[in-house]
Amino acid sequence: MSETKKLFRISSAPHITSHDTTRRLMLDVIIALIPAIGVATYFFGLRVLALCAVSVISCVLAEFLYRLLMKKPQTIGDLSACITGLLLAMSLPVTTPYWTIAVGAVFSIVIVKQLYGGIGKNFMNPALAGRVFLFIAFPAFVNTWSKPLATLGVFDAMPTDINAVTSATPMMTLQTGALPEAYSYQQMLVGQRPGSLGEAAIAALVLGGLYLLFRKVITLRIPLTYLGTVALLTFFFPQAGNASLPWMLYQLLSGGLVMGALFMATDYSTSPVTRGGQWMYGIGCGLLTVFIRYFGSYPEGVSFAILVMNACVWLFDKWGKPRRFGAKKSPKKAKEAANDGK
Repeated sequence: MSETKKLFRISSAPHITSHDTTRRLMLDVIIALIPAIGVATYFFGLRVLALCAVSVISCVLAEFLYRLLMKKPQTIGDLSACITGLLLAMSLPVTTPYWTIAVGAVFSIVIVKQLYGGIGKNFMNPALAGRVFLFIAFPAFVNTWSKPLATLGVFDAMPTDINAVTSATPMMTLQTGALPEAYSYQQMLVGQRPGSLGEAAIAALVLGGLYLLFRKVITLRIPLTYLGTVALLTFFFPQAGNASLPWMLYQLLSGGLVMGALFMATDYSTSPVTRGGQWMYGIGCGLLTVFIRYFGSYPEGVSFAILVMNACVWLFDKWGKPRRFGAKKSPKKAKEAANDGK
């Protein structure tokens, strides 16, 4: 009888493997964005798809050329550049010129992402940084908000009678202290109001967020604390004598809050990895968003709030670092105690 031998394979850490890859995670995010893109296309026309295509192609091309010139391995296959392009497009109005969004895409990829080493090494969300850059550099081109169903064609320029297709966003009305009662809660949910491509379709964004939760791409910690902080502050501190509940609901449904909480603040590269850090990060985003909305000159504070909190991630992870099992003192305190005993 032959003796069977069982061999043990010894390898270095990590010993736990997963089928999840960067490409698979990015593909899940693309799928989650499809409902919002579809609703935006219905209300604003086929120009939405054209803007998304220009943004994605510009991001992919910028990453390809940069890494080619720098003689670095190509990374466009991980689809992260595609996500940056889609999120950048969804954060802008449908009236944005194609060349403008291409400039923002190059800034997002080259300046914010690749100059810091590529995916996983950038400390700011590339799409949000690109959006803020465009709003500062080209405000006249990216601050024109189209009315729903007053669509522009794929190759149409802005018509001479600009008032026929543009309107103030609900967020701009809230900044004056008034409620945007021209738009019902139902219209706000389905996207029948002026705004950027992504902020219009709240219900579609929530549907995409639920898909990401189901796929375990994101957790509830950051979106819940972000939205919860905004809800509590706006409910207990309404402005201009408005009733608490309507003021809170319009604040939650207006602007890029839902999109920022679900798709921007949860970016792996620019958000904390510790649980405690994620709670603090979400609360910080909410506090800063409401502060900018209430006291800033700009009606929306989501982009600025997330970018500022991106820069504080290292601190949140430091504060939120869990204590090792069985450890009673931090290594620093233990060393100090040992030195005192000598």
